[in-house]
Amino acid sequence: MSTSLESDGALEGELDVSAVVPGAVCHRGVTYVARQGFRRLLMDVYVPVRRTPPAPCVVWIHGGAWWEGDRRETPSTWPPGLFFPLLVEAGLAVATIDYRFSGEARWPAQGDDVAEALRFLRAHADVLRIDPARIGVAGESAGGHLAAMAALTGTGPTAVQAAAVLYGVTDLRDFDGVEQATPEERRGTPEVLLMGGLPDEAPAAWDAASPITHAHADAPPMLLISGDADSVVPVRQTVRLHEALVAAGARDVVLDLVPGADHCFGGVDAEVPLRRIVEFLAERLRAG
Repeated sequence: MSTSLESDGALEGELDVSAVVPGAVCHRGVTYVARQGFRRLLMDVYVPVRRTPPAPCVVWIHGGAWWEGDRRETPSTWPPGLFFPLLVEAGLAVATIDYRFSGEARWPAQGDDVAEALRFLRAHADVLRIDPARIGVAGESAGGHLAAMAALTGTGPTAVQAAAVLYGVTDLRDFDGVEQATPEERRGTPEVLLMGGLPDEAPAAWDAASPITHAHADAPPMLLISGDADSVVPVRQTVRLHEALVAAGARDVVLDLVPGADHCFGGVDAEVPLRRIVEFLAERLRAG
């Protein structure tokens, strides 16, 4: 059915449509924010049908170098149609979200969009039948950066209770070969397009946009997972965030390096780490 987002709390989108994810009530194309001058940002929400109490929810943030990607898709190296059903089977709702790309808006717009999605889910938790006290976040690559930032900087209605960061960017400055590139070459990199300028032009902003600078003792439970042969986001980015969190006194942070795996778990059976991710989120959010 189609409804509009009005003061009575109704939602705009296709609610309770035919199953897109088996075993889930599916709400597709729900508008979570309409910013003047930008396209509407949508989410799809899949809620386990077998649950009577409200379900914990995982916000999924896709990758794509901050300049492309789709909330409805997972990497081509993953088994098709596997990840969202795994979350639902574990008793977790999943909300897959759009966010503005770097060609549309510079940082911190992307982080603001994730925060707005978290606020929206909590504001409409009753309608969606999710538990506002048990919301986690997960993302891969550029989405892993956004997931880590949400986990480490969110407070109040934007806080999360668990996070899975899949081969995420944790330090925007730390990429192989960047120092040897010319300024013109660097201006075409995903990080510079995200930030709108070179690191030495706004060092404080680059630091503030890097999850590694936000490590703190009260971080929520976090799984940091990466292939140890990642050729896109160096595995040291995952390792360094783990080290920073441990040094800060974070109580529940798990480092999981997948032997032989390239970016997006390429070169290995991706189902194995995906199941570990779902298990972590379900355990920390107490699903089932």
